[in-house]
Amino acid sequence: MDGELDLSELEPLIALPSSPGNVRPVREVAGQEIYQAYVGSSANPGYRDAAVVAAVVAGRRIPAGVSLDINPASRQVLDQLAENGDLTALLRAGARLHQTGCNGCIGMGQVPAAGRRSLRTVPRNFPGRSGGTDDEVYLCSPETAAASALAGVITDPRTLDMPYPRITEPGAPASTVDLLIPPPEDSSAELVKGPGHVSLPDFGPLGDELEVPLLLRLGDNVSTDEIMPAGAEGMSLWSSLPGMAEHTFRPVDHSYVQRARDTGDHAIVGGRNYGQGSSREQAALAPRSLGLRLVIARSIARIHAENLVNFGILPLTTRDDGDEGKLQPGTTIRLSGLHQALRDSPGELDVQADGDTIRCHHALSPRQTDVLFAGGGIPWKRRQLSQAGS
Repeated sequence: MDGELDLSELEPLIALPSSPGNVRPVREVAGQEIYQAYVGSSANPGYRDAAVVAAVVAGRRIPAGVSLDINPASRQVLDQLAENGDLTALLRAGARLHQTGCNGCIGMGQVPAAGRRSLRTVPRNFPGRSGGTDDEVYLCSPETAAASALAGVITDPRTLDMPYPRITEPGAPASTVDLLIPPPEDSSAELVKGPGHVSLPDFGPLGDELEVPLLLRLGDNVSTDEIMPAGAEGMSLWSSLPGMAEHTFRPVDHSYVQRARDTGDHAIVGGRNYGQGSSREQAALAPRSLGLRLVIARSIARIHAENLVNFGILPLTTRDDGDEGKLQPGTTIRLSGLHQALRDSPGELDVQADGDTIRCHHALSPRQTDVLFAGGGIPWKRRQLSQAGS
C-alpha cells in the first residue's frame, strides 16, 4: 500500500568505492577481505556509533591483519565512552583509539594501504580523500564495520551469533567549559602567526561588467576534494593561502595553477552537482586567490555555492541541458548589467560566449548579492560594522 514502509524488508547497505552514491546491499559484497574498519571522525557521529561497536566486540578479539580504528567525535563523547566502560571493551578487543577530530575521514592519519579495503562510517569516500591515491574506501554503518572487523571480511551484521545491541544514550556529557580559555576583558588578543601564515588579501568587488576567459572545463559531480584536496600534504598548508593555492584542482588538472597565475581573472565551467562533498571554504578561497571570478555549471552544491559567494565568486547555473557544452576552454565570457540582473532575486541573465548566448540562472538572495558587490563576506561584514558605528 502506498505510504507504508515494511521495516522487515530493510537491510544493511554499503557504499562501494568511490562515491557515497554507489550503494549496494551488504550481502552482495559479503566475504570480501578487509584491511581496516574505521569508526568515528568529526562528521556526524555521536556516542552511539562507538558504543554499538563496543557492544559487538566485547569479549571478542579483532583478528591479526585487521585494524579497528576508533575516532571519537568530540572530547565529550570520549568522556562518555570512558564513563560507561565502552573504551575498555574496545581496547581489550584490540581496537586502536585516536584523538578527536577529522583524522582518517579527511586523510589526516589512518591512511589505508594501497589496494586494501577500508570500511568507514564517515560520510564520503571520494577518490584519494583518505590520503592515498589507490584507496578502496567503503562506507557503512557502525554495526557492519564492527561485524566485518571481527570476521576479517565484509559481513552482514545480522549473521552474527548475537542479539542486536540495544544502546541507551547516556545523560548530558560532563561540562568542559572550565577547560576553555576566556578572551581578554579588553577584547584584544595577539594573533601569533608562523612565517608562512599571511593575512587574507582584500578581493575586489564584483563590477557591473565582467569579461573573462574560460580556463577550465569540468564534468559532473566534481567534489571539493578535487577542487582543494585533503590529506596531509595539502592540509598542512591550509593556514597559508599561497601554500594551499598550489594544490588547487591538482587531482583534475596539474596545469591549472600556473595557467591561472598567468591569466588572472577567469571563469570555469562544471556539470551537474559541482562542488559536492565537504563544505570546506578552502575550495572557494584558493581558486579566488588565483583569479576565479565566475563559476557556470548545470547545478552547484548548495553549501559550495554559498562559499563561492562568501569569497566574491559569482555562481550561475545553465537553464538548458547541453548549454554548458558550448563553453569550452579559451572562450571569452562576457556579462553586462550585472548589478541590475542580480538585484532580481532569483533571476535570469544572459552570458555571451564568443557569439553564443547562454541563458543562465542565479538563486542569490539580496544579502548574497550585497556580499558579491562588496567583494566577499569579510569586506561586506566590515562595511556593515563601519556603518553601524558611524
